[in-house]
Amino acid sequence: MIFILLFLIVHWYLSLFMQTFFHHRYASHRAFTMSRFWERFFYLTAYITQGSSYISPRVYAIMHRMHHAYTDTAMDPHSPANDRNIFVMMWHARQMTNNIYQAKVLIEQRFLKNLPQWRSLDVIAHSALSRLGWITIYVLIYFIFSSSAWLLLLLPIHILMVPIQGVIINWFAHKYGSINFKLKNTSTNLFKIDFLMMGEAYHNNHHKNPAQVNFGFKWFEMDATYFFIRLFNWTKIIRIPKH
Repeated sequence: MIFILLFLIVHWYLSLFMQTFFHHRYASHRAFTMSRFWERFFYLTAYITQGSSYISPRVYAIMHRMHHAYTDTAMDPHSPANDRNIFVMMWHARQMTNNIYQAKVLIEQRFLKNLPQWRSLDVIAHSALSRLGWITIYVLIYFIFSSSAWLLLLLPIHILMVPIQGVIINWFAHKYGSINFKLKNTSTNLFKIDFLMMGEAYHNNHHKNPAQVNFGFKWFEMDATYFFIRLFNWTKIIRIPKH
């Protein structure tokens, strides 16, 4: 039981870190820069940690830029304002990511600037064989190490981890929580102190300053991802622009 719970926690935070560090702050907003070597390194790491629910950083960035440009309007690719429940919103977001990946929708040029891309890896990662392979690995780990049958109920979290992480912010952080800034959208700070989402839950702060590397604003709003970003900057893995 302990091993399974540790596996869930480690998988959650590694996947989440790659989403907020690489997909969100780097690919979407270019809050910092990195060399091509490190870009490929983190691209591959994102695939390994996100597994069956992997989404291309390029696709994520395009959709997220659209979200900022059209927040809470009919053109927002994921908004509680457009969908009657969480599951409908998740399905619509899934359709949009597939359409962007398969080039079935026309994307404005402003959303296509400075995007990371590794086409060959994305082809593999987005294949049914890859997703089924990761699901098989998760299932085997649970069958080998589970001490109780009820632990199998946790398997869907591994399989759908990125969509689950996304819906926590894209649904709940547009319906509940508090605000530091009055904006022309429904973004909120879901938690006062965000340990669950590594800073992503300071969503109102983020909509106020999208390119800001630190999502925390008030002194108690600790953004765990920002500490790693500072460490990576200090070790010269990335470069935070000087303003």
